[in-house]
Amino acid sequence: MKIVLFGATGNLGNVILDEALNRGHQVTAVLRDPSKLATKHTALTVVQGDVAKPASYASALPGNDAAIASLNDHADPANVPRQATLLLETLSQAGVHRFAWVGGAGSLETAPGVRVIDDPGFPDAWKASATAQIEALGVFRASKAPIDWTYISPAAEIAPGERKGSFRIGGEQLLVNAEGHSRISTADFAIGVLDRIEKGDAAKKRITLAY
Repeated sequence: MKIVLFGATGNLGNVILDEALNRGHQVTAVLRDPSKLATKHTALTVVQGDVAKPASYASALPGNDAAIASLNDHADPANVPRQATLLLETLSQAGVHRFAWVGGAGSLETAPGVRVIDDPGFPDAWKASATAQIEALGVFRASKAPIDWTYISPAAEIAPGERKGSFRIGGEQLLVNAEGHSRISTADFAIGVLDRIEKGDAAKKRITLAY
């Protein structure tokens, strides 16, 4: 498949890039600063572009089968839902039919009507980013764009670790293990993202991945 990837230099985006290339996909990475991407591969094309400025990358989109976005803006989290809006519109106009968005865990439910972000112990330092991702989820759910999007929330804890190749797929509720922990490695999360792109399932839904 031909995949366009936004955020390939991020902690998650770089792992997703490696997973896509290892599976034999052709990847176009759109980056504001291409010099930050160390990966070199014959199936990788790097395009300089800013998500906020569709004209800077629009010409690289036609012909791609799918898109993946792993974006975050710690300096101005409010940009995240705007990025979601722009990409839904721009990808649809370019004829890209499949779109996976790496979302947050803050909107997942821990009990009926109670979200992860509502926990009194939720770190204040994460609230702005979590709120921005909740708003982005609202953008997807309200969108009428003709594109099969999937908003993929990670477990509460996601970090580099073992590539097990097995995990659970959930919906609106936070997935926890027998000890009450919610976690997944970045490598296994990347597997889940590429699986969704390849299988074309979970269209226009939010899902979550965890052990």
